[in-house]
Amino acid sequence: MTPRLILASKSPARTKLLTEAGIGHTVLVSHVDEPAVVARYGELDPHDTALLLARAKAEAVAALDDAADALVLGCDSVFEFDGEAHGKPYEPAVAVERISRMRGNSGVLHTGHWLVDTRDGGSGATIGAVSSATVHFGTMTDAEVRAYVATGEPLHCAGSFTIDGFGGAFVERVDGDPHAVVGLSISTLRGLLPSAGLQLTDLWERPAAL
Repeated sequence: MTPRLILASKSPARTKLLTEAGIGHTVLVSHVDEPAVVARYGELDPHDTALLLARAKAEAVAALDDAADALVLGCDSVFEFDGEAHGKPYEPAVAVERISRMRGNSGVLHTGHWLVDTRDGGSGATIGAVSSATVHFGTMTDAEVRAYVATGEPLHCAGSFTIDGFGGAFVERVDGDPHAVVGLSISTLRGLLPSAGLQLTDLWERPAAL
């Protein structure tokens, strides 16, 4: 039987990545108070912040009754630019200011992953890793910046951009795992699964035998 995987994220992009990789899953949202989690641990660099939030989300969902006898995967992305950690901008004015500084420059997108094994007879593993990629942005006119922000897309994305939507037109290249930029690295998940005694292929959904 294929192990049950729960994604502790409401991100449509992460769900799409798993689905396209042939990995069946369900979604349970953690509702973790991200600012409160970060404040509790004090000042961390963007890499460690991404891992901390991924762990908080995974462990919050793993504690729910609905997550019994499953693998729970939490993910969180933090964009590092000019030594600063950029999460979701939420406000259009913040997005315009950030994107205006980012255009023609580059930054690093850190995506934390945390896996918790709650399966009966499972390993009990709770383990994580971060996948990072450098994103190089093309030049953008002021009109392009305003038009992009007006789509609403960057307001709820770490770093104020996404590569798999409108924002992809302004990304010149990515050095590293492009899936990490979308928000979930399938190869990083593959590296975590042996701690739960599994391989990625164990999660593949296969069509019923004819």
